Amino acid sequence: MSGFPELLPEQQLVFNRCLDIVRRTFERYGFTPIETPAVERKEVLTSKGGNEKEIYALSRLAAAPGESAETEFALHFDLTVPLARYVAQHKDKLVFPFRRYQIQKVWRGERPQSGRYRELYQCDIDVIGRGSVSLMADAEIPSVIYHLFREMDIGKFVVRINNRRLLQGFFDLAGVPAVCKTDVLRTVDAWEKIGRDAVAQALVNKIGLSETIAKQVLEFLASSRGKSTDEVLSDLRAQVADAQPTDASPGSDDFARGVHELQTVIAGMRSLGVPEEYFELDLSIARGLDYYTGTVYETRLVAHPDLGSICSGGRYDDLASYFTDEKLPGVGISIGLSRLVLRLLDAGVLKPGPATPAAVLVTTMDPSHMQDYLKIAAELRARGIATEVFLEKGRLGDQLKYASRKGFRFALIAGEAEFAAGQVKVKNLATAVESAVPREEVAPRLAEMVQS
Repeated sequence: MSGFPELLPEQQLVFNRCLDIVRRTFERYGFTPIETPAVERKEVLTSKGGNEKEIYALSRLAAAPGESAETEFALHFDLTVPLARYVAQHKDKLVFPFRRYQIQKVWRGERPQSGRYRELYQCDIDVIGRGSVSLMADAEIPSVIYHLFREMDIGKFVVRINNRRLLQGFFDLAGVPAVCKTDVLRTVDAWEKIGRDAVAQALVNKIGLSETIAKQVLEFLASSRGKSTDEVLSDLRAQVADAQPTDASPGSDDFARGVHELQTVIAGMRSLGVPEEYFELDLSIARGLDYYTGTVYETRLVAHPDLGSICSGGRYDDLASYFTDEKLPGVGISIGLSRLVLRLLDAGVLKPGPATPAAVLVTTMDPSHMQDYLKIAAELRARGIATEVFLEKGRLGDQLKYASRKGFRFALIAGEAEFAAGQVKVKNLATAVESAVPREEVAPRLAEMVQS
């Protein structure tokens, strides 16, 4: 079915390896796993402005007379809305700041295309506070992403950072009408998709900004291009100094606060060991979603810019306003793992390996010794060596072809002669070299060979 990806075994093993890296990295930073139901009430899923055309509703195939087949439930399209409901519902049982990660499938009724799926794995982390959340949480998120993608070995990437409060403040200072600011942010967010000229036309012709204001906005957004992080911060501090003494607009306060937040986050990232070449301050990063209020992130692969943002997120002032009057601010980031891994497999950045998780195949030359083969396999597994036994009838040559096609590293071979001599042959399938190993030494010898 279009938009519902299926992987071959060797691809699935690559995907699972990436999934393990994500989970391990999230837990290394102290994030706690949760899982919410695949379905939520329809009104919950639309509470944050979810696109109803992309939400799969649930219905029964048949209904009893007088009943409707329709239900009040739908499949979740992301993990943020369920998180909002979860935190609001369980806030008196949770420990704040609540550090959660969630790795689950989501479903979206959009038109399938390259990198866009109707069913996909989403991997989210969020730090949620009761009343407030430290800016150091904003700094920690890029550190998690840096270590995660480095271990995944996906090539050079850059986490691009900006601050929505800073942008909002600048728009005030530039004279952007308050009613237009949301539309301006959404338009700016499309900069890389449609280009500067198209953004400029949209700001003037669709939103109604004057050409002077539109030009000022575009020049500011582009002012960080080609500059180091410290150069951009220096420029921003100078603009704060210029704005504060002469401008009574409330935008000057937002602008100054946004610059301060950005400086604080950058300093925290550096303390956490994120190298300079893996992040940059980009004033054109806006994130189109309305609920972002502070730090925003987008991450891109340097060698594959066509993949777009491979993970994104930011800070929000109030996660669960639809469900509770209590203020629950937070910061988080999301990785569309299905989209990322499948595109990287197609691009050859990630390469499929063996079609089996096992390192060793125990061949079965002589059916009368089946119990011996099973005992050998049990000894190997007891040492943590993933092992498969060839349980069907087949010539040794066919079994070795099977082992080669699936990608086993070693094959154990023993017939009547080997058992009589108290030995087992170990064949390295990459080099085709065979060695005779005493029966009692098979498990410890294989443990050394597998680790080497």
